[in-house]
Amino acid sequence: MTITASMVKELRDTTGAGMMDAKKALTETDGNMEAAIDWLRTKGLAKAAKKADRVAAEGLVGVAIEGGKGVAVEVNSETDFVGKNEEFQGMVKSFAQVALGVSDVEALKAASLNGKAVEAVLTDAIAKIGENMTLRRMASVSGDVVVSYVHNSVTEGLGKIGVLVGLKGTDNGIGKQLAMHIAASAPMALSEASLDPAIVERERTVQTQKALEENASSAKPKPEAVIQNNIIPGRMKKFLEEVTLLGQKFVMNPDITVEQAAKEAGVEILSFARVAVGEGVEKKEEDFAAEVAKTLQGA
Repeated sequence: MTITASMVKELRDTTGAGMMDAKKALTETDGNMEAAIDWLRTKGLAKAAKKADRVAAEGLVGVAIEGGKGVAVEVNSETDFVGKNEEFQGMVKSFAQVALGVSDVEALKAASLNGKAVEAVLTDAIAKIGENMTLRRMASVSGDVVVSYVHNSVTEGLGKIGVLVGLKGTDNGIGKQLAMHIAASAPMALSEASLDPAIVERERTVQTQKALEENASSAKPKPEAVIQNNIIPGRMKKFLEEVTLLGQKFVMNPDITVEQAAKEAGVEILSFARVAVGEGVEKKEEDFAAEVAKTLQGA
């Protein structure tokens, strides 16, 4: 497979690796981007993929809570200007309210809003505002009490990151702190039990290969039993502490874990959701001059 300059640039932007290292990684993995990331990590040439750096889609996340249920709805737009439009903001808020009565984003699109399907309301807004928009996803959380937090808020219940936390017990203020922690730390899952086994296995493979290569080049190699029974389990424990909410160090008090903080506050974290605008969405890059030229051509 031909390795292009754009592929090398994407891998460099994602991992922070040098140009030659990025090119070699792509060559060794036949252009497979994910495999190239793992190859660089195995060689100690890159940290975990900074997927958030590739996020570029615009729009807003709206959150709403009613009783023991909370929802977060993401509506994407082409430019950030639309997110500042009061009509767009009102639409996202209304979508979040409707979402309280449905189970998933497809049901939300079909649900009624002022006598029209939500999807039809969005289509009308696209025609009126003149920019493509997408009702991309929704998340819901339940509990004895649900607490929300919106980061980079443009108005109440709307912003760039929406977080929901479902608790068992009575919230005494810990809920908001937990939600803010989630916004900042972006955990992958609540606990090891709820983490995708494929993610765990991929990390174990990387750490195993990395440890073996480090040991092979060491002046004082350790017995393989030490690597398999001590080093790799230790690294996996650290990984799980970093990516699971309950295992993370609590932002408000790094001396304890989130699980300990919740326990001390007399609550149990049942579930959470963190929805960030454009997360995982690639945006086509164009230089400003080309964008203006294209706009003039269509005028």
